[in-house]
Amino acid sequence: MDLFDEITRAHRELLDGDRKVVTLRRSYDADVEDVWDACTSAERLSRWFLPVTGDLKLGGKYQFEGNAGGEILQCEPPRLLKVSWLFGDNPGFSEVEVRLSAEDGGTLFELVHTAEVPPEFWAMGGPGSVGVGWDLGLLGLSLHLSGLPQFDESTFHLTDEGRRVIIESSEAWGRAYEAAGGAPDQVAAAVANITAFYAPEEESS
Repeated sequence: MDLFDEITRAHRELLDGDRKVVTLRRSYDADVEDVWDACTSAERLSRWFLPVTGDLKLGGKYQFEGNAGGEILQCEPPRLLKVSWLFGDNPGFSEVEVRLSAEDGGTLFELVHTAEVPPEFWAMGGPGSVGVGWDLGLLGLSLHLSGLPQFDESTFHLTDEGRRVIIESSEAWGRAYEAAGGAPDQVAAAVANITAFYAPEEESS
């Protein structure tokens, strides 16, 4: 699998208002039921995303290991899943919605993340602050659906392919930011910051 090609296959959008809305849309060569199961089964989520605990049904609470948790707000198998997506003790509004639909023998996958973002955090990273993480997560989903081994997140940025993937993702979210009205200097700073965060240069000995 060409991981760079997997990243370029996705379509990204930003609505830049009081609440920030990032949308990531791409296709998978798997049927809707399989993609739905991969996104809602605790056992399968642990194989491509993160271990998850909780009551994985409508109204239940969940927690990803070392990451977000929240409540399952809507669950309409195998088409729609909506959850609150919260970090820390005093999080602001944050929701993630996943929509699946059949497309040419495969699945059209759409993820919409809507959040209230502190201005200083947005100025630092723009949409890439969550977008790059989602890109890498959905790359993991693609590998999982194809029956291929996962990449090692701790060292992925040190490989030539990993750096290329991360840089393309960061720059793609920069283009979405600019298309939504972001000033060129703000966009450039956000892309540089997010690239440095996800793909830091290896320190020389």
